Amino acid sequence: MAEQPEFSRFLRMNELGDGSRERTIEATAEERAALARRFGLRALDRLEARLTAAPEAGGAHIAGTLVADLVQACVATDEDVPAHLDVRFAIRFVRGLDENGVGGGEEEVELSDEDCDLLPLEDDRIDLGEAVAQTLALNLDPYPRAPDADSALRALGVLSEGEAGPMAAALRGLKLKKD
Repeated sequence: MAEQPEFSRFLRMNELGDGSRERTIEATAEERAALARRFGLRALDRLEARLTAAPEAGGAHIAGTLVADLVQACVATDEDVPAHLDVRFAIRFVRGLDENGVGGGEEEVELSDEDCDLLPLEDDRIDLGEAVAQTLALNLDPYPRAPDADSALRALGVLSEGEAGPMAAALRGLKLKKD
């Protein structure tokens, strides 16, 4: 049995009927702490989303805005790097997709950019919370840096990329010969 996600807010397809529904969801302190551990964050102080869910042939379309306040570790200095996210997103939940987002048929499927945010619709319900959590993960800075990271590294004697490259070494060699 699959493990329950840290932040689940289910919407059943029969709740949609034939019209759209608006939802606002917000993670509790315990859910934010669990998500912070999952995504390697120092803190996740706010996570909420305003969503509109609408039925469509073969599934549902979810669109909304995610808002988060978080703290990541600087990749260079390990200092706290606070961030605020305000991200629009759209996801289609489609019946008949496997866990990789591919249809059940044997034929090869080519995806367009519009089709990249497809998730399988399982048991005729959508986990809005997990969709928001995954959207958060996709929008985290993969290499967060503190504003003073470069000067802190220079103070420790770490060379910049330009100073450490092969061209810089060749120029230093020429300068030494000249002196």
